[in-house]
Amino acid sequence: MFAPAPRDPDRTLDPHLQDLALTDMTDAYLESLQILERMHRLMLDLVKDEFERLHKGDLTPVQAMILYNLGEAEVSAGELRSRGMYQGSNVSYNLKKLVTMGYVHHERCDMDRRSVRVRLTPEGQAVREMVRQLFIRHAQGLASSGVLEDPPLDQVNLQSRRIERFWTEQIRYIY
Repeated sequence: MFAPAPRDPDRTLDPHLQDLALTDMTDAYLESLQILERMHRLMLDLVKDEFERLHKGDLTPVQAMILYNLGEAEVSAGELRSRGMYQGSNVSYNLKKLVTMGYVHHERCDMDRRSVRVRLTPEGQAVREMVRQLFIRHAQGLASSGVLEDPPLDQVNLQSRRIERFWTEQIRYIY
C-alpha cells in the first residue's frame, strides 16, 4: 500500500493546475466506471457463450453467477444479493427458478420462518465448477500474456476494494 507523499505547506499549487489535476482524476474515474460496466456485461456474455458451447441452455448467465457466488455456503437471499452483482435481476425470482430446476436447495429457518436459507445441490455444484473452470482458463490466459502484471492485479483489486468501500459508505450515509 502506497502512502501519499507529504505535502509541503509552504508550496501551493497554482489553482489552475489543481483544477486540471482534478479534471484528469475525474475523467479517469468516469472512464473506469464505464469499463467496469462493460466488463460486467462481457463477463455475463462469456458465461452465456460457455454454457451454449456446453449445451447448458437452461440457465441464464445471471443464474449461473448466483450459483457461482453461492459457493459452498448456506445463506439467505439477502446475503447472496449483497455478495454479487445481479444487474437488472430479481434475486428472489432467480432463486425460485434455481430451486425448481434442482440447482439450489432451500429450507426455512427454524428461528424465523420468513427467512429462507439456500445452498447448492450437487447439480448446482457442477454448474459452479463449470463457471470456476472457465474463470481459471481466463486467468491462465491473461497471466501468460502478461496482462495481469502491469499494474499488478493485486494493486488494481486493492484500489477497487477502496472504491467499493467508499460507495458502501456513501449508501450508508444516505440512509
